[in-house]
Amino acid sequence: MLKLEAAVHNTPRTAAATVAVVLAGVPLVFLLLMLAAPVAHLMFYGWQQTVDWNVGVLWEPWLDPYLRWRMAWSFLQAALTCVFSLVFGLPLAWVLARYEFIGRQLLVRSLMLPFVVPTLVAALGVLALWGRDAQGSPWLLLYGNLFFNVCVVTRPTLDALERVSATQMAAARTLGAGAWRAFWRVEWPSIQPSVLASLCLVFLYCFSGFGLALVLGGHAYATVEVEIYTLVAHELALPQASVLSLWVMALTSGVVLAYAVLVRRMANAAPAVGLPRRRLQGWKTRCAVLTAVLAWMLICAAPLVVIAGKAINLLVYAGPLLLEEETLSALGNTVLFTGLTVLLSTGLGLLHGLAAQHSLPMRVLAFSPFIVSPVLVGFGLLLLYPSLSGGLVTLVAAYSLLAYPFVAKSVIVALDRMPASYVAVARTLGASPWRAFWRVTLPLLQGALRRGAAFAAATAVGEFAVTLFLARPEWATLTTLIYQYLGRPGQANLDNALVLAFILLVLALLAFMALDTSKDLHA
Repeated sequence: MLKLEAAVHNTPRTAAATVAVVLAGVPLVFLLLMLAAPVAHLMFYGWQQTVDWNVGVLWEPWLDPYLRWRMAWSFLQAALTCVFSLVFGLPLAWVLARYEFIGRQLLVRSLMLPFVVPTLVAALGVLALWGRDAQGSPWLLLYGNLFFNVCVVTRPTLDALERVSATQMAAARTLGAGAWRAFWRVEWPSIQPSVLASLCLVFLYCFSGFGLALVLGGHAYATVEVEIYTLVAHELALPQASVLSLWVMALTSGVVLAYAVLVRRMANAAPAVGLPRRRLQGWKTRCAVLTAVLAWMLICAAPLVVIAGKAINLLVYAGPLLLEEETLSALGNTVLFTGLTVLLSTGLGLLHGLAAQHSLPMRVLAFSPFIVSPVLVGFGLLLLYPSLSGGLVTLVAAYSLLAYPFVAKSVIVALDRMPASYVAVARTLGASPWRAFWRVTLPLLQGALRRGAAFAAATAVGEFAVTLFLARPEWATLTTLIYQYLGRPGQANLDNALVLAFILLVLALLAFMALDTSKDLHA
């Protein structure tokens, strides 16, 4: 009898454990087949080519002045971008959180616009704004990084500032604290985890970025990711590329772990009633708002306005280009890959997010595709699955590998904010775990799934690195076609690249807006 009762009591736990294993199993198998196995195979193949392999080989990047400079510059440009993103993003977030003014809602909604712009489009916009003569300058790459990453700091910081306790702020001001002292003693401790987490993402995106550094960095200021691409694709120096990749993965793994810890810490923050926004009064507040808006326009809007203006002027003469079979095929492939990627990424992201709700290792693994160089992933897939490489299934799976972390992250954040009492009430009323998930949890996750799918779609539209290795000519996309035009001499080819970049930009924005229909400004 006691054994029977124990079995009955243990059944829910056993069922929960089984569900957890299934939830984690699907994304883990996907990561094993599409990430771990290809990269491990490529590295093992590279080490086999080393005649005299020993532990000292691991230190070669630091002994070679050229590779040491590449590593140092990659770290420096990522760190500088973090500093600049904080300098511009924090004041902008504070102004948007504390003041109400005409156009504020539109500005808040457009904050994430640069992040969904395809990499090649942003690079062309920066080149169109500053001119080709600016190539070879480190500031060009830093400006491109800033274009993408100011919003990564601004949006979470704005959300955190709007959750700062109004009671604590009122108490601080009552005790005589000025605006600056109240910020450092009350607001900053509240928003610090969000700011630090966003800076981790900025560093990760910049240090492991490929497309932007390839176009804007030039030979002198290429990052370590571009160097890995050169070693693998042009020199076939797989041992050196493998060692470099190990150092990159070691650093980015630490950053991702710090990010996961910070996000989990943010989930435990107690909810609070935020401060109401104030109307603009006095010239100081008006100047602060105007400065913040102008800074955003210069950093984030200017490249898009320039590329749109030039492309619209060129569209009058672009009829033959748009009707070419090569262009139409690339457009069709881009739409096809994006649609299939969104479907696969949404399913994988949902499963991974549910499995990661109470698991720090799964939270870290959600960002593992950003830890590993996409160049290594692409070339590793080519070596490990030669008969499948270049096929539709492999391409869509590779796209989904880079896109589904956005869905997983969105689901994890939504689950962290979801009160546990909702599911508990459903279970108390007799709902099974599956029914509680289907009727309570899943409807509450719809907004998060749409937002994650929107970012996944934007990622798929502008994907570039993996396509360089895996895409056959018949599967060429708009990004590869743009890169081909950029590699050809002459103004006509640059004009064609600008027109196609504008089409790619419109396609990315349409995909993003079609999926992210949420009216929640805190999304």
